[in-house]
Amino acid sequence: MKSDSLKIGTQNAPHRALYHALGLTEEEIERPLVGIVSSYNEIVPGHMNIDKIVDAVKIGVAMAGGTPIVFPAIAVCDGIAMGHTGMKYSLVTRDLIADSTEAMALAHGFDALVMVPNCDKNVPGLLMAAARLNVPTVFVSGGPMLAGHVDGAKTSFSSISEAVGEFNAGKITEEKLREYECKTCPTCGSCSGMYTANSMNCLTEALGMGLRGNGTIPAVYSARIELAKHAGMAVMDMLRKNIRPRDIMTKDAIMNALTVDMALGCSTNSMLHLPAIAHECGIEINLDIANRISEKTPNLCHLAPAGRTYIEELDEAGGVYAVMNELSKKGLLHTDCITVTGKTVGENIKNCVNLNHDVIRPIENPYSQTGGIAVLRGNLAPEGSVVKRSAVLPEMLVHEGPARVFESEEDAQAAINAGKIVPGDVVVIRYEGPKGGPGMREMLNPTSAIMGMGLGNSVALITDGRFSGATRGACVGHVSPEAASGGPIGVVEEGDIISINIPENKIELKVDEAVLNERMKNFVPKKKELSGYLKRYAALVSSGASGAILN
Repeated sequence: MKSDSLKIGTQNAPHRALYHALGLTEEEIERPLVGIVSSYNEIVPGHMNIDKIVDAVKIGVAMAGGTPIVFPAIAVCDGIAMGHTGMKYSLVTRDLIADSTEAMALAHGFDALVMVPNCDKNVPGLLMAAARLNVPTVFVSGGPMLAGHVDGAKTSFSSISEAVGEFNAGKITEEKLREYECKTCPTCGSCSGMYTANSMNCLTEALGMGLRGNGTIPAVYSARIELAKHAGMAVMDMLRKNIRPRDIMTKDAIMNALTVDMALGCSTNSMLHLPAIAHECGIEINLDIANRISEKTPNLCHLAPAGRTYIEELDEAGGVYAVMNELSKKGLLHTDCITVTGKTVGENIKNCVNLNHDVIRPIENPYSQTGGIAVLRGNLAPEGSVVKRSAVLPEMLVHEGPARVFESEEDAQAAINAGKIVPGDVVVIRYEGPKGGPGMREMLNPTSAIMGMGLGNSVALITDGRFSGATRGACVGHVSPEAASGGPIGVVEEGDIISINIPENKIELKVDEAVLNERMKNFVPKKKELSGYLKRYAALVSSGASGAILN
């Protein structure tokens, strides 16, 4: 065992003395030491129940002959961080989580790990750490929130965000807005739609790093506690069999995750996180691979915000494994990949039947023949940009209109709230990328305002920042290169015509090539005065040393 180098021999008596200081018995010290990475805190709704999940994991580990030892990981609530300086720190935490978990695990010589994450950057950060550490590891998340209910219809976090836009447009009363506020997020758990947290928890299953139900069993269900106990048992089985994360997270497994991503219609943020996870596994993937997989992968689910079904209904319909079983009918998955169960993907999904064809479309009758995410390129985004195609209204799949240019999210939000954006416009928000933000903020507030004011079928939005998984509409994010790095989005002028063609994967600034070249020749990106960690982070991004960029 890895921990033997800390426990055995007279030279390790000081270490054993400190184990005794923890209250560990001789019997516990002799067993494998299993680190349980707890993301519990009292500020993130998706994490407030994780203490109970961790307790259940501890029971499972102990039942299977290990000694569970808990240590923490940080997590930010993107919903609370949204729309202010706090969002500049959200993506940053992914790398902090990976780094600090690596440091804790190596400093203390754990034999195996159980990761207990839930929300947006917490899940990919811990997957990155698992790949670096490469000791037997199982993931079990805190689980999704149940949907809320307003006027007999199910709701989620995007519902309250869009209700603000409806209120500003005079479409609902203050009392109705208050009702949305009190009813849209009714339980603990990660927000109930196919947003970034639930996307990454579902993709953890698809990767093979979580047990069945990891991404879909609601946080408040007792089945989540049972799952946590089984995760504790499973990691001990992995330790005995010496199955490690890089045995599981192979290139084929990454391709499986991308395929399931397209079928589920996951958050566009998966296009930031999956390449970063793959990079830690020594696998390089780029955005072009996403389009190739999307071209052959049908979109089978329209979960909120793309549709009116929620994660709890996906769970009832058979969950991620049922989606994977549908995909396997057309040979779209690598079914021989090993997983944390000790079995292959094919063995895991063999008998997982699709129980609700309204929630999971059969492979023969998809929502579309292509996947839920598209990567667009053109003179405005020569290195690529990302859109959640499954959440775009049909009439907005092709759109052309005049640019309304803003240098920050706040400026764009103010213009939208003031009614200065009209049908046909293309809102451009720049200097919000990894370097320019810095921190690549999510733009949920402007997109929700556009939808809430009834402009979702006539106004597009592009940014070098990110979009929340709760975003819907013709919203193209992750535009690269960003303005702060000299990207063409930095030279767009008010009134320039921008063309978005999602079926053809194109995004173009409709100006003469000579004019564009002259603008680029004279372009000097703006700089911001920074301090503290953001200054260091922006420097890391500029040097290419941070995992927050696409690799």
